[in-house]
Amino acid sequence: MTLAIRPVTTTADRRRFVDFLWDVYKDDPFWVPPLKDEELGLIDPKKNPWFEHAEAALWLAERDGKVVGRVSAQVDQLVLDHMGAGTGQIGMYETLEQEAGAKLLQTAEQWLRDKGMTRALGPISLSIWDQPGLLVEGYDEAPTAMMGHHRREYKGWWEAAGYGKAKDLYTYELDIRIEYPPILNRLIDSGKRNPRIRLRQVDKSRFDEEARLILNLLNDAWSDNWGFVPLTPAEIAYAGKKLKPIIFEDLVVVAEVDGVPKAFMITIPDINELIRDLDGRLFPFGWAKLLWRLRKPRVKRMRVPLMGVTRDLQGSRQAGQLAFMMIEHCRQASVNVYGATHGEFGWVLDDNQGMISIAQLPGAWVNKIYRIYEKAL
Repeated sequence: MTLAIRPVTTTADRRRFVDFLWDVYKDDPFWVPPLKDEELGLIDPKKNPWFEHAEAALWLAERDGKVVGRVSAQVDQLVLDHMGAGTGQIGMYETLEQEAGAKLLQTAEQWLRDKGMTRALGPISLSIWDQPGLLVEGYDEAPTAMMGHHRREYKGWWEAAGYGKAKDLYTYELDIRIEYPPILNRLIDSGKRNPRIRLRQVDKSRFDEEARLILNLLNDAWSDNWGFVPLTPAEIAYAGKKLKPIIFEDLVVVAEVDGVPKAFMITIPDINELIRDLDGRLFPFGWAKLLWRLRKPRVKRMRVPLMGVTRDLQGSRQAGQLAFMMIEHCRQASVNVYGATHGEFGWVLDDNQGMISIAQLPGAWVNKIYRIYEKAL
């Protein structure tokens, strides 16, 4: 049986690239089918502004004409600027067999070498802001919104191909029905009494302006983190447009000190609970179902995909105070308005001691670990 690796070049190829996910995970009870339009938009240079500063190549592995694997390789100028010359990336790796997976990785590596890259990081699909890392712990639980889910075998297959750990990314789970310990309540209460501190919800009627404010805060707050690349104005607008339907004013807060925005927190209902039965299709009836569910969502889990404090406050007592004030605000809304029982936040870098400490204080635990691998080329 002949194995062939070929590039994705047509619209039909891109659809096969996306549809292959359904073959890989058809028997996995924890997989949540993504929305196909979102997946296709991610790899479409005409839609995704990431391609304004990056290029990617996609491949399919076929055995006797049947797709058995896929992969991407990408070179991002912002990655080269912020992570060092020669840093290429590999992502969107899925395969039904180790042989096909190995040949796909070899193909992606050679493409990176031809572009002058000297090391590969992955899986990153396509950007650190999309779905970074390979799931290495936490297979027996459905992923929350914006996080990946992978086969157990992939970890061994990547390592057999010569990849070693670069970073681990943690997600934390927390029972949000449990009250905080007294020390945290005192910290939150003192912040509420401080006239210099103001916590406000976002105003969705000024969504574009609020989105720019929050994502610019993100660019500042995360700028010293490993793997950081700034979001461009076009990407900020694109991200805002995608996030708007799942943004609720009482779940997104900005903390101001002396009238200056210094921290933010975005909480969203776990959209995966609302789309799981749509099987990736919004049409003809999926869109109407999703819109109805988003009118007043009731979910078990909430997710905090993004949170940050500006660099000038990081490491200070006030940074922790602002963080817990925002967390408590969103916790109350999540339980009382949306009926949630648990929250998940992350990802958090394995060496980000500040965020790890914030997670551990209210009793959160690591529920999933995603690993970014690296290999010299």
